Amino acid sequence: MLKLAILGFLHEQPLHGYELRRHLAALTGHVRPISDGTLYPAIKKLEAAGLLRRETEPGSAAAPRHTLHLTEAGCAELLAGLRTPDDLDISDENRWFTLLAFLSHLNGEPGAQRTVLERRLAFLRTPASFFYEGERPITAEELLDPFRQGMLRIARATTEAELAWLESTLATLGG
Repeated sequence: MLKLAILGFLHEQPLHGYELRRHLAALTGHVRPISDGTLYPAIKKLEAAGLLRRETEPGSAAAPRHTLHLTEAGCAELLAGLRTPDDLDISDENRWFTLLAFLSHLNGEPGAQRTVLERRLAFLRTPASFFYEGERPITAEELLDPFRQGMLRIARATTEAELAWLESTLATLGG
């Protein structure tokens, strides 16, 4: 998801590395902080693949600043990733939020946006739990442990809110 987030933010505007890191931290830092040791090798890899380019500008102090720009190939890669996300991008909440943060970049493609949202809707409608008895998901009402009940009730409330949002948004996208 780091690649998608980098391309997504650069689609919005060129950024310096430290600005990009700040944006990434705001999006995912509470879950997975992005270290320089992770970010800068990822940037170099994307640059080597021709998905972004670096422009050097004079710095306000002595050191030059490097501004990162999305290339046409990077834009194409971003849009392809948004149109056809992996199953894990749909099912994992943190990856889903990263995908959702940039889904508006498919502007003018409501059908593609709709397809992605329908996949998430189908995933959320599939019965699941954090706890199982054999293959059967256990509900909050079946548990005696108040902490596990809390987990399931919070997850249920979150899922119900997301389902309502998905259904409303899908209605606006037509189909």
